[in-house]
Amino acid sequence: MTSVRVLAVSDEEVPALALASSTLQPDLILGAGDLPGHYLESLVDRYGVPCVFVPGNHDPDHGGYRRSRAGYTRGGLPCEPPGPRGGINADGRVVTVAGLTVAGLGGSIRYCGGPNQWTQGQAARRSWWLRLRARKRAVDVVLTHSPAQGVGDGEDPPHRGFAALGGLIGALRPQVFVHGHVHPFGHPGADRTIGEVPVLNTVGYSYFEIIPGQPGGFEIRERRRGA
Repeated sequence: MTSVRVLAVSDEEVPALALASSTLQPDLILGAGDLPGHYLESLVDRYGVPCVFVPGNHDPDHGGYRRSRAGYTRGGLPCEPPGPRGGINADGRVVTVAGLTVAGLGGSIRYCGGPNQWTQGQAARRSWWLRLRARKRAVDVVLTHSPAQGVGDGEDPPHRGFAALGGLIGALRPQVFVHGHVHPFGHPGADRTIGEVPVLNTVGYSYFEIIPGQPGGFEIRERRRGA
């Protein structure tokens, strides 16, 4: 089966990615949160490929939008949802785009009451519903904003990971778990795993190839791990 080239981004804009001089050739863009919609749109325009994203804790509230033949509405009034135009919001969903099946969960631990923030209990319920939606489907990528608790998260309250994500990864057994939220600040730690699943902190960007439905078909080609 043909591999899919993926450009995964989160948290920090890398302007060079949108320039014509970029030599990357992705088939799909994954946004792991805390990036403005116009930045993701610039990447979609540059590479001409679809974008799947989840919101981060600094992103606007993505809830309450409904799509009809006439367009999007919220509270019965026409409006455009936040995020990149044409992008696919995978928060709480399982979607298949460009041949890859992606299960997504947005947001971070609740620390200040803003949008896209959840308690550990809420995150556990959201993870459980995502597991139900993924039944009998082979998930290639789990895409979240937050890391899992104890696997590359921070010690400060805003950057603690979700405890439920470890169980979610164990149940879905994707080829790779992609998240953002925790900034390396020029000092990236070692890559981690949950069981045998690679954990990829994609703050900045990561460019990788993955073969849909084939365990072990994941390989990083290039990355910038935070400013």
